[in-house]
Amino acid sequence: MEKLLDDWIKYLVVDRNLSENTVSAYQRDVRGYIERVKADRDNFERLGPASVTSYIKNLRAGGISVRSTARKLSAIRMFFRFCVTQNRLESDPTENIETPGTSSRLPQVLNIGQVEALLAQPDESKPACKRDGAMLELLYSTGLRVSELVNMKLEDVHMTPGYILVMGKCSKERMIPIVGRAVDKLSGYITGARPKFFKKKNPPELFLTRLGGPMTRQMFWLTIKRYGRLAGIKRKITPHLLRHSFASHLLQGGADLRAVQMMLGHASVTSTQIYTHLNSWRLAELHRKSHPRG
Repeated sequence: MEKLLDDWIKYLVVDRNLSENTVSAYQRDVRGYIERVKADRDNFERLGPASVTSYIKNLRAGGISVRSTARKLSAIRMFFRFCVTQNRLESDPTENIETPGTSSRLPQVLNIGQVEALLAQPDESKPACKRDGAMLELLYSTGLRVSELVNMKLEDVHMTPGYILVMGKCSKERMIPIVGRAVDKLSGYITGARPKFFKKKNPPELFLTRLGGPMTRQMFWLTIKRYGRLAGIKRKITPHLLRHSFASHLLQGGADLRAVQMMLGHASVTSTQIYTHLNSWRLAELHRKSHPRG
């Protein structure tokens, strides 16, 4: 079993060229299923649809969301299909299992006032806060994923033309423009604060910690959460919330859907269209609240 799992992981990395975070998530999902049904070398080949269906039902009964359950089933399905190609199974047990309907809930976003309050929190007189301010501004101005933000290199920033190069999912590179306050905050951090984090040499990573190492996703999650509290924002603040807000606010301002898709790094425009649904829903809500016949 372990050898088969290792081969599958190599397939995801080498053949599918998936990101490290995606592969880790798939691996956790499949291992969770295998451990739950107690599959081993003796009974693995006899696993059938009933074991998968039972596992999915237990997930839902345990409070796992429809969206998360669908993602776990997708990982299990991908693993079984690999097993078929390796002649470890004659057929895919998930072939006739329907994917749970994903939630119709639209993505949450901050309003512009909340974004302004959040971005105003870092104390620019302190190097670490200057870094935080640049990271928050860049996140909202570009719609980066948090992994893309913390993995950025200094050489990816091209200040004079006004753009950054981002390595996204599946190692796909994209160019995102940076203007206005994002340029000012980033320039101020690079020239004024970043050198103060150096220990022995200038590391390649753009955003550094006090110890001179690269900023991590976990550390930045805690950082944005703290600034959210300081800004008085009651809802849960995450880096992805700023990504949603970036896309929604761009489309509200009249940006082209395809341009937003390119900046977000979506493989399909279908993923970006959810923000048009979000803005249509908000417009309908505004009409219902404001119009005398609403």
